[in-house]
Amino acid sequence: MAYSVHPSIFLLLFLLHFGCQATPSSPHHHHHHQELKSLHFSLFQHETINKTGYIIVNGVAGEGVTQTTTPFGTIFAFQDPMTTTPNASSRVAGIAEGASITSSLDGLRSISMAKITLNLKGYKGSISVLGGTHNIKPSNHPVVGGTGDFMFIQGYVRSSPVNLEGITVVYKIEFHLYWPPYAVHA
Repeated sequence: MAYSVHPSIFLLLFLLHFGCQATPSSPHHHHHHQELKSLHFSLFQHETINKTGYIIVNGVAGEGVTQTTTPFGTIFAFQDPMTTTPNASSRVAGIAEGASITSSLDGLRSISMAKITLNLKGYKGSISVLGGTHNIKPSNHPVVGGTGDFMFIQGYVRSSPVNLEGITVVYKIEFHLYWPPYAVHA
């Protein structure tokens, strides 16, 4: 029986893609408008059913469980590795842990929350994301907080499906992070 896999944002998550390479170059940062420091990079979230992601509560209506759908009301929890390339054996640069609740009767959309713990070259800490996820289309998730080097962080992460076949699904997680001027250390 195949189970639906939700982008752990990420996630959420996932989580994520730092200190590592941005597909395929290194993470980069810029200073925009009034000294706004930024960091942009990508990681790949690997979610394996009944290993890193589990259905906690079965939904009650709508589509059944497939690689991309779960019934309305399904609660799914995950703790997924985030790597520097789509290959699962590449360097792990983060962990996305969180949960999602299927919020559409077609089983393709959910409300997702995730804490993404990152260990990148020059950056260590976590970011938290919360938002709507579409299982088979790109989704943007706002960053709602951070810890460590990501304290006061703002921005968003974009989750896009890379491989939805098999027991392990892969999502590309693009990070677009910004520090407000008051949070940048002199």
